[in-house]
Amino acid sequence: MATPTPILQIINLETVFSTQSGIVRAVDKISFEIFPGETVAIVGESGSGKSVTALSVMRLLDTPGGIAGGEAVFHSNEFGQVDLLQLPEKQLQGLRGKEISMIFQEPMSSLNPVYTCGKQVAEVLLLHTKLTKQEARERTIQLFEKAKLPRPEQMYDAYPHEISGGQKQRVMIAMAMACEPAILIADEPTTALDVTVQARMLQLIDELRVKENTAVLFITHDLSVVAEIADRILVMYKGKLVEQGNTFDIFTNPQHPYTKGLLACRPKLSDKPQSVLPTVSDFMEEDAFGNIIEKKKHAHEPPLEDVVKRHTLTYLEQQQANGQKPPLLQVKGLKVYFPAKKNFFGRTTEYIKAVDGVSFEVQPGETIGLVGESGCGKTTLGRALLRLVEPTEGNILFEGYDIAQFSATELRKSRRNFQMIFQDPYASLNPMHTVGEAIMEPMRVHKLYTSGKEHRAKAMELLDKVGLLPEHFQRYPHEFSGGQRQRISIARALALQPKCIICDESVSALDVSVQAQVLNLLNKLKQEFGITYIFITHDLSVAKYMSDRILVMSKGRIIESGAPDQLFKNPQQEYTRTLLSAIPRGEPEDILAAQQKRKAMKALG
Repeated sequence: MATPTPILQIINLETVFSTQSGIVRAVDKISFEIFPGETVAIVGESGSGKSVTALSVMRLLDTPGGIAGGEAVFHSNEFGQVDLLQLPEKQLQGLRGKEISMIFQEPMSSLNPVYTCGKQVAEVLLLHTKLTKQEARERTIQLFEKAKLPRPEQMYDAYPHEISGGQKQRVMIAMAMACEPAILIADEPTTALDVTVQARMLQLIDELRVKENTAVLFITHDLSVVAEIADRILVMYKGKLVEQGNTFDIFTNPQHPYTKGLLACRPKLSDKPQSVLPTVSDFMEEDAFGNIIEKKKHAHEPPLEDVVKRHTLTYLEQQQANGQKPPLLQVKGLKVYFPAKKNFFGRTTEYIKAVDGVSFEVQPGETIGLVGESGCGKTTLGRALLRLVEPTEGNILFEGYDIAQFSATELRKSRRNFQMIFQDPYASLNPMHTVGEAIMEPMRVHKLYTSGKEHRAKAMELLDKVGLLPEHFQRYPHEFSGGQRQRISIARALALQPKCIICDESVSALDVSVQAQVLNLLNKLKQEFGITYIFITHDLSVAKYMSDRILVMSKGRIIESGAPDQLFKNPQQEYTRTLLSAIPRGEPEDILAAQQKRKAMKALG
């Protein structure tokens, strides 16, 4: 049998960035290949070089980035065997979108806001094919149907801001697959998407791969996402390929300590409640020469099982004590309606029922997980509890007082005990204020402590609590990573010593190792300060790890609730079962079954 020819060969690719502190090697002489009809996943944390690898192959790097060496040998139908890194720009433009396509991580910034979704996909067809405008329109609508977009004809005329994040991502998939490319590069296409939307997108990409024999280069920071769709996995760390191999082998027998850390730090459905998540730093360290080696356990460090047991006992003791106390928060018949349609006289005739008659209680020291798909109303509910969105109807009793009836002055005072950590820490931090100013501001507003010296001392103490350094006090938000910014947001929320904190998708876009650090930090602070959390997330694995009780939302209503183990083992609602079935498990038997299914699909074509 003839050996198959790779569609793309990357040979000693080296990409550098010029910075004030010198040259940074973002991609450090990596080599790999990908075959037609194969899915190869590149995994690693932010800064590992995986996205830069894809942008280098497509020659889409911005200054000060540049390709310092290597080859990207592509077998083109039109030009034959070419090196993409040396190809003239005009020929490369002919390949981009036609033979090599890319789905970018952020569809909103990739789609032009002034053109309709349909016109942007049709533009690709008009540029690379001989179709007429009408034929391009018909082909685009067919692509939208394949991408399982609702109402394809109306979607053609919709602007990007008029559709959801998952729908925008499917428009990007339709655009990428418009010309049936030989290679599809998918850069973090499922980040921050609901598990059900994620599952549909992965299925769609796989179906297109099988039908068109397209090679897929899938880039992600989440190993569990690629467990059942990738044939091979490449693991990147600080610009280098530290491990590569068959998906099953990587998951069942990882060799590099970094890979072991990535696999261990994501919450699993089988994990015990209130366990401590390991992080990458628990598995690896650098020797005197800067080489990565497996971390040795020191004699003074307690086994992880003992740490888990200690936290679990503390949690059980706290729950027994809380059983004698009245609820901290009681929500009764809460409704939040938004005007959707008005008549000729300006009167609202139709409403969007974002939150539709929700009732629940939260005990002191409890963590409530609030889960559901985008648009189910969970974020609106969280904002309504703080009156960041005004309720249409209902009661919000915090320690017996109805927040829904508070005046502006009373509401401001109540915020001392009720805080929120937002999904995007960069957007919630003032870029003109230093970290120290951001943490001290709520203290000044609520007149905590008597002097600026005390404010500063407390801010320094909080920075230490969340694992940041004293020198970070004078720095600005843009100087930090996403995980560090989220720690700053946590420190600011803690500045008022609140009794309850709402965490709105606070770890959804973080690397799995950084996510583990933040989740461990939240649990540690809960133990130390007795904080109550309302944890809003679309990630059910994270919800199970964090929560004492889970509420499932759909179409503005709570349709099911219960303890995590009970809910995950015996869900009562079909909607909950659908959510659970969409979670990528990453277990060996699941990976084997998925690989066998992929082989069968490929054989059938």
